Amino acid sequence: MSVNNLSQEQSKTREEYKKAKYEAEQKIKAKDAKADRAEVETKSDPQKNKRIRIRLIPVWLRLVLLVVFTFISLTAGAAVGYGILGDGKVADVFKESTWTHIRDLVNKE
Repeated sequence: MSVNNLSQEQSKTREEYKKAKYEAEQKIKAKDAKADRAEVETKSDPQKNKRIRIRLIPVWLRLVLLVVFTFISLTAGAAVGYGILGDGKVADVFKESTWTHIRDLVNKE
């Protein structure tokens, strides 16, 4: 664990922080229980404190976007590499004969 420079104490892991927070909440609830039993019952409802996460972009859409952006990146990279850096025509990247020639060069047939 690392040391916190401000207070010179070890920083807590996420689990330790959650445990300390839970224990602090339990102490508060115990104090409230002595004062008013009815109020404690309404606070102890676990559904009230549960956070609901609503995602702006669903997981399935993220995966689809990943595949689409990967395809676009590969296509753009091939066009820039062959057309601009390789002094060829950019449109030739999309021809099958270009890729057959490249495979023949790599495989030395």
